[in-house]
Amino acid sequence: MIKKMKTIALLICLSIFFFAELTPVSANTAYKTYTEDGYGNYVETQTAYTVSHTIVKFGDELFRQGSDLKIGKDGLIYVSDTGNQRIIVGNRNGELVRIIGEDVLTKPNGIFISEDDKLYVADEVEAKVFVFSLEGELLAEFGKPDSILFGKATTFVPEKVVVDRRDNLYIISRGNSNGIIQINANTGEFIGYFSPNRTVVTPLTIFRKAIFTDEQLSRMINMVPPTASNLNIDQKGLVYTVTQGERIETIKKLNMAGQNIIDMNAYDPFPASIDIGSLDNIFVASENGFIYEYTSEGNLLFVFGGRDNGRQRVGLFNKISALALDQHDQIYALDPEKNEIQIFQPTEFANLVHEALTLYQNGDYAASKGPWEEVIRLNSLFDFANLGLGQAYFKEESYEDALASFRLAKYKSGYSDSFWELRNKWMRENIINILYLVIIFVILKKVVSRFERKHQYWYRFKKKMDERYNLKLLKDLVFLKNFIRHPIDSFYSIKHENKTSVLSATIYMFVFFILYVLEKYYSGFIFRTVEEGEFAIVSDFFVFTGILLLVIVSNYLVSTINDGEGKFKHIYCGFIYSFAPYFIIKPFVIVISNVLTFNEVYLLQFANFFTHAWVAILLIVMIKEINDYSMRETFKVIFLTLFTILIGVLLIFIIYVLITQMLSFFVSIFNEGVYRVENG
Repeated sequence: MIKKMKTIALLICLSIFFFAELTPVSANTAYKTYTEDGYGNYVETQTAYTVSHTIVKFGDELFRQGSDLKIGKDGLIYVSDTGNQRIIVGNRNGELVRIIGEDVLTKPNGIFISEDDKLYVADEVEAKVFVFSLEGELLAEFGKPDSILFGKATTFVPEKVVVDRRDNLYIISRGNSNGIIQINANTGEFIGYFSPNRTVVTPLTIFRKAIFTDEQLSRMINMVPPTASNLNIDQKGLVYTVTQGERIETIKKLNMAGQNIIDMNAYDPFPASIDIGSLDNIFVASENGFIYEYTSEGNLLFVFGGRDNGRQRVGLFNKISALALDQHDQIYALDPEKNEIQIFQPTEFANLVHEALTLYQNGDYAASKGPWEEVIRLNSLFDFANLGLGQAYFKEESYEDALASFRLAKYKSGYSDSFWELRNKWMRENIINILYLVIIFVILKKVVSRFERKHQYWYRFKKKMDERYNLKLLKDLVFLKNFIRHPIDSFYSIKHENKTSVLSATIYMFVFFILYVLEKYYSGFIFRTVEEGEFAIVSDFFVFTGILLLVIVSNYLVSTINDGEGKFKHIYCGFIYSFAPYFIIKPFVIVISNVLTFNEVYLLQFANFFTHAWVAILLIVMIKEINDYSMRETFKVIFLTLFTILIGVLLIFIIYVLITQMLSFFVSIFNEGVYRVENG
């Protein structure tokens, strides 16, 4: 028995050993790590960074309201100890090295270490940027620029500062909406403003400008573009900024001309700090305690951390004021409320992602495939790995593999490029066969047409069937083609000759719905607007029919009030049959969308515009002819119909809210009754 127990224990140990080699170990952290899938949704992934240790003081010196930190080339940590009016320097073991500016600084907010080993400190109370040696000697100071271009009434409250290789200072001044202030460190000359943020123009802003006085507009806070909250600079001289607020470019990567060269979809509305890693990856910390890692192109790799709920858990924050990376890409995050620095180190999973990214960025596409495949094996939902793998395949001209990887990554641009290459290859290989098929089809069509003209078998068959059976429904359905050639006569036939029926119009309404579903879910992958695998046919049906009937009923009611001659049957049939171009053109558009790429997107855009414009014209003609209106009366009825639809939507919304509240009230009463019965 004991021998058997030992054998089982040995097998368990061996299985754990081998299993650990094959399966990623999820670190036991107080926070979760997420990445972004191809649709922009956050999905959980393996832990990317774990806390190696924390620092709460250097020697016996505690931090107080720290606002910034930087890591020197020698690995020393420089903290803007704002509450203690100094810069404190120590190492990662918590040992104090030196204190800088204790008798000079009042409220040091932002700090920066230049390439020539100088420490720049932005002091907002002193309204100066001080320059120290790394040993603490005061070398220079820069106050408010004495320049007409700067503006005499403009305040100078420096909060953050960075310096490029040409000794140009980039300073963020609180409340200065003109942009980032540039000063040459050698001459002290004001160079100008760099990359100001743009004013956010909303419909509400336009409305205010139309009705408010100049005095009222001058007091509107949101009329002034927001000032950047922090900035940094990389080895290439590219400036990075973060700005808090909504509907703005929160994270910018600025070239020498001050133009933003990245477009990020995933970001925090309250970014506090930004830094650049060794791979040119962008790291952003938010005030809420989250840390984001992006590639150099703005793709989100990881987001982790979060706000602590008072339990003082490692890896969570009350607030983050600053973030910095050392030469080993370890992340240092400063919490001004906990008064501590947490140091994060990358896990094996993050290192694997970085390894693949490094190989790809260095042009070693073949070597990058292995790490990307391993990342996918560890986490099949890590879409960026599929993106990287697809790009590697594309560079190797393995377009079929690239197509599959790009589809898994939901990367439509890469999918389009790969499909373009595969389609061109297929066309080159099959162009002769296609020409043969076209020639054969043309010949067969001419032979059949000549045979029919001579013998009229099809004509006699249709005539015989018409004499034997009363195919009214079939005739009503076929009557649709008349709306393409003679729309005015067709509407006259609906009203006076009973050429259509409610049944035929209802059948076409279902055809309309089927085409809507096919376009929504079965258009080409790159033109589809819904997530792959997402189906909501039932809700689509109720929304579709509800909107359609709301429009038809609204138009009928408005037309009746305005002396329209059309009956509900006429308006119902006329409305549905007005979509004749949609019924005829849309199937071809849906099919062709599966063989087009972004290079031919204009063809789809033109086809859709042409179809919608044609339908709109037919609807206008229908309202005019069915009700015997003039053009002026027609457009009046259209406007009133739109207004009625708006009222109907508001009424439905109010009813929905009332019903929801009533149900919630009854549920709460029921739960209260159950609780009282159970607790006697």
